[in-house]
Amino acid sequence: MENYQPAPNLLVNRVILVTGTADSLGAAVASACAAQGATVILSDKEEAPLEPLYDRIATTGAPEPAILPLDLEAGDEPQYAAVAATIGREFGRLDGLAHCAAFAPFLSRIDDYDASEWERVLRINLTAPFLLTQACLPLLRQAPDAAIVFTADRVGRQGLAYWGAFAAAKFGIEGLMQTLAEETRDQGRLRVNSLDPGIVRTGLRARLYPGENPADLAAPESITSRYLYLLGPASRMVTGHAL
Repeated sequence: MENYQPAPNLLVNRVILVTGTADSLGAAVASACAAQGATVILSDKEEAPLEPLYDRIATTGAPEPAILPLDLEAGDEPQYAAVAATIGREFGRLDGLAHCAAFAPFLSRIDDYDASEWERVLRINLTAPFLLTQACLPLLRQAPDAAIVFTADRVGRQGLAYWGAFAAAKFGIEGLMQTLAEETRDQGRLRVNSLDPGIVRTGLRARLYPGENPADLAAPESITSRYLYLLGPASRMVTGHAL
């Protein structure tokens, strides 16, 4: 995967849902998928921040994307079920789900962590991906070659001081990924993996490290080939991996 070079039109005729596309990582992943021929569903909390990305993709000659606002903090089971129903009605299929949304309000000691913020961070980073994935599973299972990619983080594989609920949520994402991969392994049509993109230039990183020079960090576009590998046919039968 490290030196993977995607073939042209890797994702042609596929429908890929990407969350967190108002931020740089999700936007980069969505743009890369569109450039490879996918119809991309752009999702974030509000519609307006997604419109510039929609316009950029639309002007490239890629398949016309779609915008799907989704509040990961407030959404409940009926709302996620409605999202899946909308995708099924409008597109008739779903071939990939890339979870790129992330939220952390601050860095704090466990001693000082506010309980309501703890719940909020777990809701957005762990419960919401579970609910969205669960709602979309019937569509993904119908696809001939489907993929789910959970965006992982180093603090969800080795705990790091002050990352609190975000680290706990990302540890949970690894458990969710492994469990779902085992439950779907024998079906052979759906693969489930997690990917830690490393320290890249994102809005979340900028908020938590305001004194850091963003120019010193890798651009999100530099790691999108890894998402393409996991979403595309080259990774067929690769499942349950923390990459």
